[in-house]
This record gives sequence, C-alpha cells and structure tokens, in this order.
Amino acid sequence: MGEGDFGIDPAMIGRLAAEVAEVSRMGVQLAMVIGGGNLFRGAGLAEGGMERVTADQVGMLATVMNALAMQDAIERQGAYCRVMSALKINQICEDYILRRAIRHLEKGRLVVFAAGTGNPYFTTDTAASLRASEIKADLMLKGTKVDGVYDSDPMRNPKANRYERLSYDQALSEKLGVMDATALVMCRDNDIPLRVFNIYQPGHLKRIILGEPIGTLVER
Repeated sequence: MGEGDFGIDPAMIGRLAAEVAEVSRMGVQLAMVIGGGNLFRGAGLAEGGMERVTADQVGMLATVMNALAMQDAIERQGAYCRVMSALKINQICEDYILRRAIRHLEKGRLVVFAAGTGNPYFTTDTAASLRASEIKADLMLKGTKVDGVYDSDPMRNPKANRYERLSYDQALSEKLGVMDATALVMCRDNDIPLRVFNIYQPGHLKRIILGEPIGTLVER
C-alpha cells in the first residue's frame, strides 16, 4: 500500500522487490509472508456483519493477489521467485508443500507464502510464525510502520520508549502488541528469534542481514 490508502503502490513494491532480490543474491535463503489488508481486511468486515469464515477467506485471497504482484516485481529485478498458496489455486501459483518450499530455498529462489494458513481465524502473523517454524528459519522478521516495539503507541505518545531487546514472555505478559499471542508462543516454543523493524526505511533489510541491531529483537 505504501503511502496510499488502498491497493498496491508500484514504488513501494518495486523498492521492496529490489531489496529482497539483493539479499537473495548475497546467498541468503529468504521467504516472505504477505498480508492482504491493503486490499481487504477480513476481521474488519466480519465486525461489520459479514460471516467471519467468509470474510477470512476473502482476506486470504487478497494475500494471493499481493503475493503474485510481489513475484512479478521480484522477477523484474532478475531474481527467481515462487508463490506457494495454502489454498489450492494451482492454475496461478503452486500449492504449499513444505519439502518443495525448502527445495526452492535451497536452489536460491525467493519464496512467497500466500493465503495465510489456509484456515479462518488465524492472523497473518500466525501464518508467518507457522511457516518460519516449518522451514526452521534462523530468524523471523516483521516489517511494520514503526522502528521496533514500544511500551506504548509511539504514534500517540511521543514519549514512548523503544525496546532494543525483550523476551517473548515479557511481550506476552505486558501485552506489547508485537504480534498476536498465538504467533508469539509459536516463535517462543520453536526458539525462533524475531526482529521487528520499520519496513519503510530503505536498506534496513540488508543491514539486519549483515548483523546490525535494527529495531527490536524478541527472543527467549
């Protein structure tokens, strides 16, 4: 969505594609989970009266549209990319199969996981935690609008303090809003560290890969 209010911002998706392609060329095995809130927010429409399962299913389809757009942008950067969907839409992308996903990564391809977990009532964060656990990721990254985790909303409180590091248990007990509880517990139980960073800052992804302490690190 970039700086817009709806849809896909060509400048934003182009920059992100360039950054992930550069990291991939460094030899890093990189997989992405993309949400669909720029096109459709299932939870929001469920609150407005739509049946929750239907709303979530439409939301999952929105993530597939975003994933296909990202695949196109990445391939225009000269990198190889595969979209794998938790819903069966194999005329336009691959079905998600764990062993095939790992093989794509081993061959140096970028992988975009679409359609969440394939089930209603689960967030994009939970889908990301699940996929990270399945592929045994060394690190999970959450790109967001702020530069880490704060003790209160930095958009509303200019005196909010940013954490450089915190534990999963602390994030859960203090309800810091890093991710939903299911996603946090999954990362904690599978010993996957999480780094939260501002995705709107160009170059941050590469700097994190190179070991710079960007944003907030959440770990055991």
